[in-house]
Amino acid sequence: MARIFRPTVLEVYQLTNVELGVCFSIYGTVAFISYFLGGSLADKYQPRYLMSISLLLTAVGGIYMATFPSFYELSLLYGYWGFTTIFLFWAAMIKATRVWGGKNKQGIAFGLLDGGRGAVSYLFGLVGLYIFSIFLTQEIQFTELIDRKEAFQYVVLTCSALIALIAFLVFLFIKNETEPTLVNDKITWRQLLRKYLEVIQIKSVWLLMIIILCAYTGYKITDYYSQFANEVMGYDKLVSAKIGSDLLGIRVFIGVIIGFLADKYRSSLMMVYGFVITIIGAFMFSVGIINTSSVFLFWFAIILTATGVYAFRTLYFSAIQEGKIPLAVTGTAVGMISLIGYTPDIFMGPLTGYFIDNSPGLQGYQQIFGLLIAFSFIGLIAAIAYYKWHPNKESK
Repeated sequence: MARIFRPTVLEVYQLTNVELGVCFSIYGTVAFISYFLGGSLADKYQPRYLMSISLLLTAVGGIYMATFPSFYELSLLYGYWGFTTIFLFWAAMIKATRVWGGKNKQGIAFGLLDGGRGAVSYLFGLVGLYIFSIFLTQEIQFTELIDRKEAFQYVVLTCSALIALIAFLVFLFIKNETEPTLVNDKITWRQLLRKYLEVIQIKSVWLLMIIILCAYTGYKITDYYSQFANEVMGYDKLVSAKIGSDLLGIRVFIGVIIGFLADKYRSSLMMVYGFVITIIGAFMFSVGIINTSSVFLFWFAIILTATGVYAFRTLYFSAIQEGKIPLAVTGTAVGMISLIGYTPDIFMGPLTGYFIDNSPGLQGYQQIFGLLIAFSFIGLIAAIAYYKWHPNKESK
């Protein structure tokens, strides 16, 4: 919701960019711990149980969000979501997808996963925009704050209801046979420690940590696309939200296309190209050539950057097979990789919020995209190293 409706979220919850960034940071901090502790759960229990419980608990949090809690209460809510969306859900989803993809179809398996996630995000965005618009009786710039607040409340409640529905669908339709290697013996701290000691000795894990950290930095910056459209390009809040929603739709095509290419040319090579594309798009934003008079450049740069960033949503974990990480420790490996790789959830929100609040207008966004260039360059080096580390195509 904050990615699509960011200007509206800031307004109806009366937040600064830094305060919303703090909420994301609290989410990321709880998620950081959840990655570490939750990864091994996916090696023990059936994904459908973990995922359905996670979705249901997340939907409950959405109901509370619709009451418009204070900044402090919203911070606690984001911390709660850091637990519900990661501890039970994340590694289970990744492992189920890896098993489904087999030895030779990792790219398309994760491509369909992220393409599907992109499609769902896009549909959620369309539903949210439709509901938001029908509850506004006139043009958004002429509505009162209380009207915009009521309209957004219906958006949040609708999305919460859909998430709860999906929780039941996951429980009903994801079969236990999806993951035949799962066992139900009790988890002990000794078993947990043994698995993590095994995983940290795999060099592919360390390179993937760096790659995901740098790529996920770019993904966090997609939170600001709709706000850039509003504050720099001059679009109103509803049009800006639609731009944010439309960009999510790009993920549908990117996920599937990149998945096919990854199976044909290796995930690591696609990651190299992904960082190059991201650097080019971010450079166009960082030099300040995009403003209200350069609409074509705005769309070209934003689609280019989104393509590079969204490509990694497919490539992150399709590269696990190429890196020869044993299937039996996939959940633990995902937890370890995510522990470092997703730390931008902790620091990017407050950092980018500080840039925008202290350098209003185009300058703040130039700083944000300059930061993206720096991270993408580091990620490019790590991706090249990963590609050269596994020169044979056997692990495709």
